[in-house]
Amino acid sequence: MTILKERVIVLTSYERKSILRFLTLYLGSVFVLLAIIGYLFFENNKASMKSTMKFEMMYKSRMLFSEIVLEAMLHVNGGMTIKKRDTFLKHLKHCRFDVGYYDEDGKVIISGISEKVKFDHDFYRENDHYFAVTKNKSVHLGVKYIVLKESELIGQIQALRLKIIGYLILSFILMGVVGYFLGRLFLKPVREQIESLDRFIADTTHELNTPISAILMTTQSFKGVEDKKMKRLEASAKRLSVMYSSLTYRLEGKTDPSELLCFSGIVEERVEYVRELIDSKRLHIILDLEPMQVFISRDSAYRLIDNLLSNAIKYSDVGDSIFISTKNHLLTVRDTGIGIDKNVQEDIFKRYNRANEERGGFGLGLNIVLSICKQYKIKINLQSKKGEGSTFMLTFPKTKKEK
Repeated sequence: MTILKERVIVLTSYERKSILRFLTLYLGSVFVLLAIIGYLFFENNKASMKSTMKFEMMYKSRMLFSEIVLEAMLHVNGGMTIKKRDTFLKHLKHCRFDVGYYDEDGKVIISGISEKVKFDHDFYRENDHYFAVTKNKSVHLGVKYIVLKESELIGQIQALRLKIIGYLILSFILMGVVGYFLGRLFLKPVREQIESLDRFIADTTHELNTPISAILMTTQSFKGVEDKKMKRLEASAKRLSVMYSSLTYRLEGKTDPSELLCFSGIVEERVEYVRELIDSKRLHIILDLEPMQVFISRDSAYRLIDNLLSNAIKYSDVGDSIFISTKNHLLTVRDTGIGIDKNVQEDIFKRYNRANEERGGFGLGLNIVLSICKQYKIKINLQSKKGEGSTFMLTFPKTKKEK
């Protein structure tokens, strides 16, 4: 036998929703803040890049016009033919920009720009290009307007945008990791409380073992006691015994070797064990048991049936019925009790959670059932409606001989 200590925190849906709301609010706020910072940073850098580009293009235009003026002064007496002028403008060094020279009417003299120029703008964007239009105060060599076209700024702005988005994503992931650890820090007190509760229950159940065993042994030796009182005493003692077994199974994590068991026989055995509890509430127990072989440890099989049966008894009213069947690897436990509200059905398998505060219990029974089902790959399904009872259906895997 091995002793396992469970360290995993299983949260109720309310607790999960609380943490989810915290993370959503935290990450949502972080995302909005980062988005605003990123947008302002992008717009500021974009404006700076455009301003720098405009200044460079305007400066280059002035330099070009200065060269035109100098050339015009050299030919002020002899004049310059149109052909020589065009040749001069065509070979005038203009660095990395496309250049266009236009007369006073906006007509092309020499131009490497195919787009229509907007002479009423000094700097504008058109078809993924930026244009700088310089209007000179005087006309030399027939040139009034110098227009520069550049093709790199759009790409640089796009690269900046992608870079900022990349940094925002990395920052968001980093803050998400921080949020995760904050969430774990938030859960630390919960973990400590659960572990403290585990220790308390473990110590309590250890102290209960001796008196429970003594009561069970004593009830068997009583003679001459009224039958009704004896059955009531035996029912109470067996209920304590079942509760003790559940607590020790959950907290110590006992696991025994698995074996091939006749599960229908186990069901009959455990029903008879709690017969006094069933009779004390005048419940009608209906068994429809077909032979069913299951590969499971005997102790786990006992805990599985005990907790499902105890749950059905606990949440049934006087005179209700409990139906148990085993057929084709399917165990069905159905009661006509108070049922379970749909809003809390997803929480009833959680540790220390109780579907009904008025009917006692530690909130461990169905959590034990779920743990056993996970351990032995048993599919569990619940159908319940408040006021109409509950049905638990457990589908067992086939044994090796049956495959």
